[in-house]
Amino acid sequence: MTEDTKPRVSDADMLARFQNSKKRPPCSDTLGMRLAALSQDEQWVRMEFEVPQIFANPTGAVQGGFISAMMDEAMSTAVIIASNVTMTAPTLEMKTSYLKRLMPGPASVTARILKLGKSAAFMEADCFDPAGDLVARATATAIPMPFKRL
Repeated sequence: MTEDTKPRVSDADMLARFQNSKKRPPCSDTLGMRLAALSQDEQWVRMEFEVPQIFANPTGAVQGGFISAMMDEAMSTAVIIASNVTMTAPTLEMKTSYLKRLMPGPASVTARILKLGKSAAFMEADCFDPAGDLVARATATAIPMPFKRL
């Protein structure tokens, strides 16, 4: 069944499907991820994270690799949702700019698809601290491929 023939569900149903999934990848749980909002038509997702203390570097701030992982998770999920769960998008390259420290605790990421083609997907994501301040921004290129659970 392709994206064109697979019935599309509402945003609310898609959100519930992801929030109630019993097949979450362990990396999502490790990152403390929860899908909070999405728009299939506008091709964006918002994720909330509960960042554990064990992600902190010696200064007490969250180590940047974990922030990048959170944004990568959100961008790839945006493609999965925009494709009606028919495609995934392994990251080919990603650039992250860190603008402010993030401390362990709540954080959120908004990811959006800039262009989703047959051979490439271009995405960006913003990470915010609990006050709503921008902590980091990432851009990524990925290769869309059929969604298959390994």
